[in-house]
Amino acid sequence: MYWDKDIETMTASALRDLQLRKVNDTLARARNSKYYGQLLAKLGVGQLASLSELEQLPFTTKDDLRAGFPYDFLAIDRQDCVRLHSSSGTTGIPTVVYYDRFDVEMWASLVARCMYMTGARPGDVFQNMMGYGLFTGGLGFHYGAEKLGMLTVPAGPGNSQRQLWFMRQFGTSVVHVLPSYAMHLQTACAEAGMDPKRDLSLRIAFIGAEPHSVEIRQKIEAFYGLKAYNSYGLSEMCGPGVAFECPQQEGMHIWEDAFYAEIVDPRTGRVLDDGAEGELVLTTLAKHAMPLLRYRTRDLTRLSREACACGRTHVRMDRIMGRSDDMLIINGVNLFPVQIEKVLMKIPEIGRNYLIEVVKQDYMDKLIIKVELDGNAFQGTLDQLEHLQRRICDKLRTELVVTPTVKLVEAGSLPVSEGKAKRVYDLRKAE
Repeated sequence: MYWDKDIETMTASALRDLQLRKVNDTLARARNSKYYGQLLAKLGVGQLASLSELEQLPFTTKDDLRAGFPYDFLAIDRQDCVRLHSSSGTTGIPTVVYYDRFDVEMWASLVARCMYMTGARPGDVFQNMMGYGLFTGGLGFHYGAEKLGMLTVPAGPGNSQRQLWFMRQFGTSVVHVLPSYAMHLQTACAEAGMDPKRDLSLRIAFIGAEPHSVEIRQKIEAFYGLKAYNSYGLSEMCGPGVAFECPQQEGMHIWEDAFYAEIVDPRTGRVLDDGAEGELVLTTLAKHAMPLLRYRTRDLTRLSREACACGRTHVRMDRIMGRSDDMLIINGVNLFPVQIEKVLMKIPEIGRNYLIEVVKQDYMDKLIIKVELDGNAFQGTLDQLEHLQRRICDKLRTELVVTPTVKLVEAGSLPVSEGKAKRVYDLRKAE
């Protein structure tokens, strides 16, 4: 039932003592980085006598990470790093996170703990349908699955018929998949004349990387005849492995031996009591290469310390209720509207006005960008118009790692706001 019973069922007082010790260890390591070394020296911060004293430290933000690119947050010698992961940035500068061998091993253990909690066991066949590479989701689950002892199939995303072929041939019992793709895959099952409950061996699905409703989770469970568990992570912490649902499916346990969680008012930064909705702030407690102090995730949720029937004592967080910034999540990929604007405004044939729409199509997110032409700059033929459309699409795909649909419209045809321009229309509806 437990991957590490002593850790997962610690008493509240023992867990707080452990966290205080680890916070002070993290402060000591953080001082070795350029950014925190200067900050902590300026503030005169030494050892903390209580966890509440952490509230006196300033937040760390994504903008701080970009300003410190590439090495200001690195707390060990670069030659001791064995991995980096990166996410795209709004200014062209990505956020980069470094790992040493301890960090990679710790990450794998945390993900294995998550998977084991849901019932995954050695001997299961795990099919990972998430992207690999700089995105942490694919590799995080891959290493966790191998750590647990499952036969791991690194299928990657897409190619639905091949996904189903692997599931059938190798008896896949556990999958990691975007909730939207799990819904989309139902069409592929129908086309193949396949009944998942009859023809496949699926029993557990790990879904995450994009917001989804309880209703979507229930539809996935009903169609495939399995249990689907929500997960939470972000690349700045370690990727997946920060929090996970237990079999009770009543919130996600944050592993408090690895992360210290706070909920703050997103406007004032004031720490809120458990049960209040606010922005999740996390401090790493077990990172060597790149420890982070009071990192603002921008994710809105609430925490609960009520006893969980599973027996685990680590705090639970609700599913994410929204964002305190303007980030969009498109089929698991994070992007910002300003990235789109940056690309568009470099193209001389484009006018000043554009709109971004996000819709659901066959359960998948679809990004539609409507762009006004500059009547003075573009006087081309239909062939040239189509070429321009393809060129814009290619440039956006390179920047966003998402393929949008680009629609060119006449100058002055898009609505103009009298106040602050409203450019993003998220038309997705929870089903």
